[in-house]
Amino acid sequence: MQNTYDLSHCALCPRACGADRTSTAGRCGAGTRVKAARAALHFWEEPCISGARGAGTVFFSGCPLGCVYCQNREIASGEKGVEITVERLAQIYLELQEKGAHNVELVTPDCYAPEAARAIDLARADGLKLPVVCNCSGYESDAIIDALGERVDVWMPDFKYFSPDAAAKYSRAPDYPEVARHALERMVALRPECVFDGDGMMRKGVLVRHMTLPCALEDSKAVLAYLYGRYGDSIWYSIMSQYTPVGEPPFPELRAPVKRADYDDLVEYALALGIENAFIQEGGAVSESFIPDFDGEGILVQ
Repeated sequence: MQNTYDLSHCALCPRACGADRTSTAGRCGAGTRVKAARAALHFWEEPCISGARGAGTVFFSGCPLGCVYCQNREIASGEKGVEITVERLAQIYLELQEKGAHNVELVTPDCYAPEAARAIDLARADGLKLPVVCNCSGYESDAIIDALGERVDVWMPDFKYFSPDAAAKYSRAPDYPEVARHALERMVALRPECVFDGDGMMRKGVLVRHMTLPCALEDSKAVLAYLYGRYGDSIWYSIMSQYTPVGEPPFPELRAPVKRADYDDLVEYALALGIENAFIQEGGAVSESFIPDFDGEGILVQ
């Protein structure tokens, strides 16, 4: 495949690190070829994404953001995964459809957005009928969104921080709030209406996730206030409590789960704002089930 971006001086993501990905990995951990760590039915997303049969989830390796608390850090670094061709990626989409998935869910495809898009085109030409979900960090450039464009039926970005200071501390990206606001504007412009089928599965639209962090209740409230003030109930919300400390996070406040009282406070705040279209998590949400094994399942030809 002809790449639509310059791998010798990569500026695909908001980092614009300028790495020569033909000889070394970029800051995102990606090189020249698509790399993925798992492609399988996934049952732990929001009900309108996983449904009864599971989302057809493809976990890509590499991530432009690199949060210090990342729960998928073994693939976010780009170190774990299998290199595949665009043609194989298209086959994977079709195999997930054959397994009964409700959708094809691309998890952090940013580093390979042009290739992921080309694979969608190839799979559509070969019979892919499922909606495509883009599960991403919210730290998406215009180039990434342009590459995927209307091929994505459901945009599912995070909106991690409202505070540039928090974004700088935990993701080394003080521009995150600005980038995420702009990216979300574009995503909503592409999919301005949320559409569900008779089984309650989202077929088109925008679902914004916010995972609250320990000791970050006020920033979480600021995120929800901004989102609801700007978009109201034209988008859906997922207010998440599943933060799971992995390893030894570098900041003490990240070494314990979110307090239930803080999460309940955040949900009450969302209700007081007027948010109606929202998913929340019940007690016991912190679980290893949210972190699958990245063992290459479904990536190589069987």
